Amino acid sequence: MSAIPRLTVDELAARAGVSVRTLRFYSGKGLLPPPELGPRRVGLYGAEHLDRLELIEELQRLGLTLAAIERYLDQLPPDISSLDLAIHRALIAVWAPETAEQATVEQLSRRTGRELSPADLEQLVAMGALQRTDQETVFTLDPGLLPLGARVLDLPIPLETIVTARAVVRLHSRAAARELNRLFRETVWKPFRESAPAEAEVERMRELTTRIEPLLTQALVTAFHRSLAEQLAENG
Repeated sequence: MSAIPRLTVDELAARAGVSVRTLRFYSGKGLLPPPELGPRRVGLYGAEHLDRLELIEELQRLGLTLAAIERYLDQLPPDISSLDLAIHRALIAVWAPETAEQATVEQLSRRTGRELSPADLEQLVAMGALQRTDQETVFTLDPGLLPLGARVLDLPIPLETIVTARAVVRLHSRAAARELNRLFRETVWKPFRESAPAEAEVERMRELTTRIEPLLTQALVTAFHRSLAEQLAENG
């Protein structure tokens, strides 16, 4: 993967779509790590700062206050990588309210920090990071997947492989979801329905599902990550 070049505070603000004042405010709150000092003691920022800004944006979309975001970021490992931050953000995006966010090719290029070619756009669509609209130069984007998709563009992976990999993941994730749904329906929700008063059942079931769903998603992602690492180690 090509590294994001070091950026000045103005360049970082432009890439993240926020004001320099906002960046300085976040830095003062400790939400961003300090920049490296370049020539003439100019602060220089990199991928880790951009990914943290994107994570902060996703947490704000969930309605968290800055104090809650600060506590959340404090729990992350101090040596967390830029890619791990991007994956973390993609997971959080699952729980964010869905919004039909659209952008032109020019806006997407600014957002990803690269001039997107037709082939790049095709790959991002194949990955699910973008969806086509009835306008050729306008796409609906997935804010959580787009940063990850932009990183994959630099990898030597054929488009056919991306399409097939996405199909494989969707197929097996649906199978896992069906099996988990059956398991919890029979062992958790059915006994709960039999024991809970009828008037409280619907709300309690909704609350239970809301609490279980993120835990299952994190468990599935962790299990997949470990299984993939094992397979790569065997092939290595």
